[in-house]
Amino acid sequence: MRLRTLLSALLLLSANGLPALADGEFDEIITAADRVRMENYEATRAQAIEEAKAGALAGDLAVLDAVIGKEPQSWSDFDMTGKWECRTIKAGGPVPLVVYDWFKCKVTDDGSGWMLEKMTGSQRTKGRFYSDGDKRLDYLGSSFVAGENPAPYGSGPESDQFGFAFRTGAKEFRIEFPAPHYESKFDILEFRR
Repeated sequence: MRLRTLLSALLLLSANGLPALADGEFDEIITAADRVRMENYEATRAQAIEEAKAGALAGDLAVLDAVIGKEPQSWSDFDMTGKWECRTIKAGGPVPLVVYDWFKCKVTDDGSGWMLEKMTGSQRTKGRFYSDGDKRLDYLGSSFVAGENPAPYGSGPESDQFGFAFRTGAKEFRIEFPAPHYESKFDILEFRR
């Protein structure tokens, strides 16, 4: 009996020293290719920003610096649902930096979490957010072109998207996409009310 009590106490102590684990849904859904993107996130981000800073126009670079300069904040007490303005920033790759105009996005809650859909513009995304701690969410989605139906996540690297979402203010957040399939090394989708 003493051994069982001691083992239970040790398990409790070791569990309290580790970060809480998610329910596993994200880990079951994410593809192997997106897991690699996730693991290489920091290096991909740094390389793309370095390329952007080496060859971008001053005005576009000022936008990038302002966006990435905003520190992540807690997601607690933040209601993401509703209509948003959103714009894409593409860094690294054939063109060092491209800042697009604002388009329309919306976030809904289907009862099991937040769902994003970019509603306007030629390049779109549709997907779901997953909890990843107080200051970061994971995003798994599908990119598609206006006029097409989005493929379900897991359909292949041409459409699958992985990103980290960060709240950056009372009415703003961003998603950072490492190694998107087309056009750039790193994309940021910026949101504002």
